[in-house]
Amino acid sequence: MSATDYCDLCDLPLSTCVHGMPTPVEPPPPAKKAPPKASPVTRRRTTTASSGAASGSSAPAAPARPRRRTPAVDFKPWIVKLLQEAGGQAESDDLLTDLEARLGEVLRPGDRESGPTGELRWRTAARTARKELADDGLLLAPRPGTWALTDRGRVEWVPDLPFA
Repeated sequence: MSATDYCDLCDLPLSTCVHGMPTPVEPPPPAKKAPPKASPVTRRRTTTASSGAASGSSAPAAPARPRRRTPAVDFKPWIVKLLQEAGGQAESDDLLTDLEARLGEVLRPGDRESGPTGELRWRTAARTARKELADDGLLLAPRPGTWALTDRGRVEWVPDLPFA
């Protein structure tokens, strides 16, 4: 053996020395593959009787599933009507109480459930309707907790009430 066959640090043959035999570098473990993503949710298309007849299919149209909650758009005419009866301005809590009294029989079972914030779902829908009316320029909030009609809301828009 020559001098080059021995380690300078520990005087052992390079074949047995830890300095002369570096540990083999292991390749990194293969990356775990992410599970495949679920396919996006799609709604089943329903055909109406007129579109089914136009396409030539003889299968009857599936009946529409009844809604569990009243949509926000159904509250809009009632909010305007109640504000018009109140002189154009009302406190939000008073208006929501009047709204519940007028629509008590019409509200659906899902409307009386609590939402994620703890508020009844019909109240959340009514607040959404108020926001849509404000976006349309018919309503404004002069101060927190008060809903008021704009001039346009007082005069131009006469509500067509869906439930009378």
